[in-house]
Amino acid sequence: MLRERIGRERPGEGVLGEEEGDDGGSARWIVDPIDGTRNFSRGIPVWATLLALERDGRVVLGVVSAPALGHRWWAMRGAGAWADGERLTVSRVERLADAAIAATYARDYAAVEPVAWHARGLGDFWQHMLVAEGALDAAVDAELSLWDYAPLGVIVEEAGGRLSALDGGAPQPGTQVLSSNGLLHDDLLALLSADEPSA
Repeated sequence: MLRERIGRERPGEGVLGEEEGDDGGSARWIVDPIDGTRNFSRGIPVWATLLALERDGRVVLGVVSAPALGHRWWAMRGAGAWADGERLTVSRVERLADAAIAATYARDYAAVEPVAWHARGLGDFWQHMLVAEGALDAAVDAELSLWDYAPLGVIVEEAGGRLSALDGGAPQPGTQVLSSNGLLHDDLLALLSADEPSA
């Protein structure tokens, strides 16, 4: 449906989707129809449709729509991040000892749990939206594809936070992703890199 509508209403703009490939173009929509497919298939309500608009290689807009949770988050570069009509702001927690952190992988959970105030295993888009809302202070995710993280970054960043790969650079397809309130980011990168097995 999104491909058809974009083709009809936004001629010349391409679509990159988890299904049906990449149309290319300097402006393209990045679509993940269901992020959290296993949750969806088991009736767990933590799944969403992810949508991002990329112009000249930079994501400028992101939307995360989670109908089973009854929430939608969105952001546009320079215009802030929003959820259900409310402006989003990340937390102001500055110390890991005071932080609530989510981790997808057990090894990352094991690294943060001893130093965090509270650690949880949540996964998928929701942990990053909780960072944007300020309910979580950071979330470390699995290796993601572009359609998994493209909308998350603009939402977290417009809420005042930071999203990166675990080396501190921009996420790339196939790399783990860390989102945070920005204040904890460097400390978490150092902690997680120290925990990585040596080659």
